Amino acid sequence: MAFRKALKRTAIIGGGAVATVFGLSQLMEYKKTQVGLARLAHVAAEAELRVPYADEFPSRQAQLTALQDTEEFDVLVVGGGATGAGCALDAVTRNLKTALVERSDFSSGTSSRSTKLIHGGVRYLQKAIMKLDYEQYMMVKEALHERANLLEIAPHLSAPLPIMLPVYKWWQLPYYWAGIKMYDLVAGIQCLKSSYVLSKTKALELFPMLKKDKLVGAIVYYDGQHNDARMNLAIALTSARYGAAVANYTEVVHLLKKKDPETGQERVCGARCRDVITGNEFDVKAKCVINATGPFTDSLRKMDNQETANICQPSAGVHIVIPGYYSPDNMGLLDPATSDGRVIFFLPWEKMTIAGTTDTPTNVTAHPIPGEDDINFILREVRNYLSPDVEVRRGDVLAAWSGIRPLVTDPNSKDTQSICRNHIVSISDSGLVTIAGGKWTTYRSMAEETLDAAVKSHSLSAEPCKTVGLMLEGAKGWTPTLYIRLVQDYGLEQEVAQHLAATYGAKAFDVAKMAQVTGQRWPIVGKRLVSEFPYIESEVLYAMKEYACTAIDVIARRTRLGFLNVQAADEALPRIVQIMGKELGWSEEKKTAELEAAKKFLYHEMGYRSRSEQLTKTTEINLDYQEVVRYKKRFHKFDKESKGFITTVDVQQVLDSINVQIDENSLHEILNEVDLNKNGQVEIDEFLQLMSAVKKGLLSDSRLAILMKAAEETLDKRGPVTVDRSGGGV
Repeated sequence: MAFRKALKRTAIIGGGAVATVFGLSQLMEYKKTQVGLARLAHVAAEAELRVPYADEFPSRQAQLTALQDTEEFDVLVVGGGATGAGCALDAVTRNLKTALVERSDFSSGTSSRSTKLIHGGVRYLQKAIMKLDYEQYMMVKEALHERANLLEIAPHLSAPLPIMLPVYKWWQLPYYWAGIKMYDLVAGIQCLKSSYVLSKTKALELFPMLKKDKLVGAIVYYDGQHNDARMNLAIALTSARYGAAVANYTEVVHLLKKKDPETGQERVCGARCRDVITGNEFDVKAKCVINATGPFTDSLRKMDNQETANICQPSAGVHIVIPGYYSPDNMGLLDPATSDGRVIFFLPWEKMTIAGTTDTPTNVTAHPIPGEDDINFILREVRNYLSPDVEVRRGDVLAAWSGIRPLVTDPNSKDTQSICRNHIVSISDSGLVTIAGGKWTTYRSMAEETLDAAVKSHSLSAEPCKTVGLMLEGAKGWTPTLYIRLVQDYGLEQEVAQHLAATYGAKAFDVAKMAQVTGQRWPIVGKRLVSEFPYIESEVLYAMKEYACTAIDVIARRTRLGFLNVQAADEALPRIVQIMGKELGWSEEKKTAELEAAKKFLYHEMGYRSRSEQLTKTTEINLDYQEVVRYKKRFHKFDKESKGFITTVDVQQVLDSINVQIDENSLHEILNEVDLNKNGQVEIDEFLQLMSAVKKGLLSDSRLAILMKAAEETLDKRGPVTVDRSGGGV
């Protein structure tokens, strides 16, 4: 009864606000119709586009040669994130001679470190309605249009995701319901699925981990979710497919300029570039240079004019990954008001759970590090919404990362200190075009606006934008059941086949063809890099065709292993380096350097450091007497000589006695995780510190703790050998 009353109040209170938004939406119906007609025109235009590289992409070396040998490009894009790749795709499909350079790897910065959502921004709409801000409203409207387009052009990499907003106060139910319904109305015909209200019982049925106390009900709405790094890569590869010369690990040393004969003013006419891998420098000439460098926007602007004022105000957003059992397989959670007023998302992603984000001022760096304070803040907020039965442990954080959001101030605004809520496109006196700010979802419309400005300001001969409805790499030929053909035709495991189809789309067959025979009855092909994840060895080979140059490229952006589980990524690294080394002809020194660089990346940027610091020399032993006795007993099953420490030899002897085989290198790694003194042995105090950290939830999957417990249980089950079985007695 109370629930029905709440729904009635919801309808009354929310009706007026909904009507307001509906009226605004009607004003846009004509424009929407025009967009629909334009889409049909663009789809027709796609058939007319020339595809120079329909089969294989040119190699990275061939791309570098094209950059050096081309007399002059129409457009040179600097930056290989989502916006830069979007600009390159927009330009090349307008029949402009296009180049793109990225000093690291495609999507190595902010574009791979997002919340993985394709969304219009519920909180922006709330501000638009509360403040009657038409600009904010239009920003949400544009983002929702782009959300629909992105889900259409890359269906293998993206999908609608239901997100639950739990309600713990009766008065919030109509308030949130009205807001979410406005979100649906603004999306109009591009609404993914209609939002709906749930009773407490139904909410707990769909999200059983939710906190029950004082729960009134919940509201579920839909947004999009994607694999951000792979999406970014698909955009860059599609531009290469249409003929753009794209090169990662190619940095701009300085901008090239020449005097305009008519005005006598210096104009940007290209860039001096350096191949980061070889050190070779060369000039790339271009009629127009586009600065799409995200957080590094000001660095390139100052290459143009050292006196120009900074416009980028970077903000760090930290995310964490915890095991998949923390959330349902297909239902996210939104915390609309955290303890400090921020918004936290709690989402299933790649069979894990992602939680974030924070929003704190930071310095611009190419290697942002997730801080322990931010990780613990997210964990505290997650605990507030989950049932007390679910123990949210620090040790369950499998990976953590920080991304730098490039918030900007508008240089053309009178108030240069105010943050621009959308993106800005500016053109310097020398002709450098800068696109900055914005969000992942609107990368395409940002690119379109940027190219429109570039074409106009540089008098380029270009066709209209053709990127609405333009399918991205792997999208053509993909179907939801494509993975079944992979299983049937190649003998892949179902989980592996589903992963390949969702990662590469129709190009999954190319990856499957490269897969090695396992030598087992099943699967026939597809050797996994690590047992618990569906990534296979042939993906490393295919990654190099997608311009992967380092082991980091493979674990972070071609596969997402480094973002999902740092320990699993660490285990996979030696094999990845071995495969790449053989293919690329790396020396032993190069292999060692690659392995160390990748381990450093995992340690600092993917949260391994924060994870390892949970167990330190100063960790307190917080165990009661009975626990100390029990753990000492376990320790002495390995330390049979009562030395006070154990080594790999001691552990190996016990494992041999119970017929468990672990190679020597792995055993060294397992003990090294606990060996705080780094003296090659684990003392009794170090072991007790380990078990205390496990008890407090700081560590949840210590391999040594699990190994020793399992060995103890096996030994205890055996018991003493009876006389009749020992061959003695009368």
